[in-house]
Amino acid sequence: MLSNRLSKERSPYLLQHAKNPVDWYPWGQEAFARARTEQKPIFLSIGYSTCHWCHVMEHESFEDPSIAALLNRDFIPVKVDREERPDIDRVYMTFVQATTGAGGWPMSVFLTPDLQPFFGGTYFPPTARWGRPGFTELLSQLASLWEKTPEKVRANAAGIVEQLKDATSSAPNRAPVAGLSAVTEGIEEYIKAYDRRNGGFGGAPKFPRPSELGFLLDAWAVTRRHEARQMVVDTLRAMALGGMHDHLGGGFHRYSVDAEWRVPHFEKMLYDQSQLVLAYLGAAQASGEPFYATVAEDTLDYVLYELSAPDGAFLSAEDADSVIPGGTEKREGAFYVFTATEIDALFGADAPIVRRRLGIEDRGNAPSDPHGEFVGQNIPYVAQSVEEIATRTGRSPQDVLQVLAVMRQRMFEARATRPKPHLDDKVLTAWNGMMIAAFARAGRVLVDSPRRHDWRRAAVRAAESVQRLLWRDQPPRLLRRYRDGEAAVDAFCEDYACLTWGLLELFQTTSDVRWLEWAITLTARQSELFWDESDGGWFTTTGLDPTVLLRLKEDYDGAEPSAASVTVRNLLHLAHLTGEGHYADRAQRSLERFGPALGRVARVMPFMLSNVAAWHGRSSQIVIVGPAGAERLALEAEAARVYLPFAVHITVEPGAAQAALASRLPWIAAMPMAAGRPTAYVCQDFTCRAPVTDPRDLRRLIEDISAPRQVLS
Repeated sequence: MLSNRLSKERSPYLLQHAKNPVDWYPWGQEAFARARTEQKPIFLSIGYSTCHWCHVMEHESFEDPSIAALLNRDFIPVKVDREERPDIDRVYMTFVQATTGAGGWPMSVFLTPDLQPFFGGTYFPPTARWGRPGFTELLSQLASLWEKTPEKVRANAAGIVEQLKDATSSAPNRAPVAGLSAVTEGIEEYIKAYDRRNGGFGGAPKFPRPSELGFLLDAWAVTRRHEARQMVVDTLRAMALGGMHDHLGGGFHRYSVDAEWRVPHFEKMLYDQSQLVLAYLGAAQASGEPFYATVAEDTLDYVLYELSAPDGAFLSAEDADSVIPGGTEKREGAFYVFTATEIDALFGADAPIVRRRLGIEDRGNAPSDPHGEFVGQNIPYVAQSVEEIATRTGRSPQDVLQVLAVMRQRMFEARATRPKPHLDDKVLTAWNGMMIAAFARAGRVLVDSPRRHDWRRAAVRAAESVQRLLWRDQPPRLLRRYRDGEAAVDAFCEDYACLTWGLLELFQTTSDVRWLEWAITLTARQSELFWDESDGGWFTTTGLDPTVLLRLKEDYDGAEPSAASVTVRNLLHLAHLTGEGHYADRAQRSLERFGPALGRVARVMPFMLSNVAAWHGRSSQIVIVGPAGAERLALEAEAARVYLPFAVHITVEPGAAQAALASRLPWIAAMPMAAGRPTAYVCQDFTCRAPVTDPRDLRRLIEDISAPRQVLS
């Protein structure tokens, strides 16, 4: 089969379409020039390589020669990978959401030769069904509309773009930063939406927006509202026990299609793993329950073994679909599900224990299966406790534990013989930044874990890889994507923000000043490229690419947090580390855009509201000075025991390492060891308490600085 132009691209998503009969172009001047020359509209298709419905539309429509002929005759077909080009995706998603009230991928948008949208939607079946118009009929209708009234279509499209510009621009706004009362107001918003039976917020489908969980933990840290913490730990427990958690290979699937966390959408995204690790680490600290740390470690293991490149960088995702064992057809979740017969064959007389533990049923266990994909199939979840299984099977608890001890490995090995899902192996800067943050924080928080140094090394290797592959010194320039020997696409605001986030976490874990220096450099460059001096916000793009019609600011904290929210937290940490006031000034100006009403939109901007909690929280520094060893480890363990989201943590070796760090942070120089023993300094606003060497004394100091602030209006 002949290939089209996409065969020369690096994007896994574009390469998936390289053998379509559609005459695809990548986004670029070649396609735009042809559209202008031939005066044809552009059909823009946006998706990503692990998108289930993107695969469906490709198979149904883009592989169909008759549909391809219509596209090739009447349109200029263009493909975009939304993960490589979120700037293009955001512009046309804004249009689709504004005109249809919904959005998603694949996104299908029809443009004038000047790139202005005039019709759009998401997935279209080849012929009308499920209440959706058929793609074939739609192509014919829009081609006819363009042929008969092109000027009217152009005028309408131009008017729509102007309306979108008006709707997405804002007059400069400056109001006082919201008080802590906005944080308590935000807690109430989540209480109203909370699913008390199943955990999570709202009904099906359930998305694990970690920014929401992070806000509630941060809100608990400054208010000690019991409900805030309880919603988090209960939700994370339900997710970890449900089918959205991969109980064999580790990690989490994208979301749950039902309200009980039982039936996942099976793709696995790097950005979910990173943020959920941070949430589980926070829950472990806030609750004192090791269960949550165990889930975090399990997820980190998954990323190390399945989403890591040989050079240490982190890869993007695994697909939901895979080939059915013994067949050729792909089906969602085929790699992950089991029949009862398979379980019986694997475990023999012990199968009843495994069946009860994982909810295995003869006819399948999916409570929600709208497309009939899981008939007779079982999605493993934790259905019964050891005690329940022992009672119902007549086996002793010790017998049950022995079976469960071998269950995971045996099922994992059986699953490994199946065709694996597609791996999207591109390296994205923003997603790597978040994963570096997760590994680095695990290396700091999981002090008692024998894997602690593995986590630290993984974070360092990834940061070094990103620096080598995606950073250019002269002039300073960050790139977004690396794959197959090619680094490309100028980085966006979220790339700078999320990488800085990871580096600040890595600096706190390693005390290596090079990561702090790079974070400072990235923040300065980010400000030059994306800061809006008049309005105090952060643009997602530089505005230098004329083919991107809207220069947007994104405040919504969705599956990924907004660049603006991440940046404000970075600025607060840099202010606490360096003592330089301009970081706090810019963070304050960013928060002033939203004013006191921010609590009412907690469900929209949870991370930004979390920054309000950080703004009013105690700016603390915990510094431990001493050589590696048992005494220092005891102090580190005490510092890691408590959830202190707004404190900065530094552990430094005395001597050359401390001197090097003091060249950037002069206040570190005045912190010697006391009586030759590892010593902890606890400071607030750069005023330090008397140094301590006993972990019990450190505990008392930390309890004092972590006391909640009075809720202010």
